[in-house]
This record gives sequence, structure tokens and C-alpha cells, in this order.
Amino acid sequence: MKDLLERITIDPEICHGKPSIRGLRYPVEMILQLMSSGMSVEEILEDYEDLEKEDVMAVLLYASKLTEVKSIYKLDVA
Repeated sequence: MKDLLERITIDPEICHGKPSIRGLRYPVEMILQLMSSGMSVEEILEDYEDLEKEDVMAVLLYASKLTEVKSIYKLDVA
């Protein structure tokens, strides 16, 4: 797990400091949005050839770690 999480980097000079994949200009947020729109891991890898399957798995692991909280409140979507 630690190896996967090391693929997620935060650099103020890249993507305005948003978590991204391996210092590339692929924010975690974008990959999650692609997946939530219905794209498969294979489709993402076809469209973004410099990404690896482990990068997408790292995004999912990172997102799952962000949800490890004691309390969750309903998110109001505008």
C-alpha cells in the first residue's frame, strides 16, 4: 500500500498543489471524475498512455484513505 501511495504527489508548482500522479499533470480529482463518468481503467490507460495501472490503483487507494474519518456529514451538492 505504501508503494502505491508514494505515486500520489503534492507539489505547489504542479496542478496548483492538488494531489497528482507521480508529479505529472494528472490530478487525482480528474482520474476519479473519469471513473465516475463510467470510464474503465483500461479506457483511461488507453487515453493517457503515460499512466500505469498502478497509478489508477493509487488514486483509488488515496481516495479511500481520505474517507477514513470518524464522522461523515451529508454533502450538499449545488
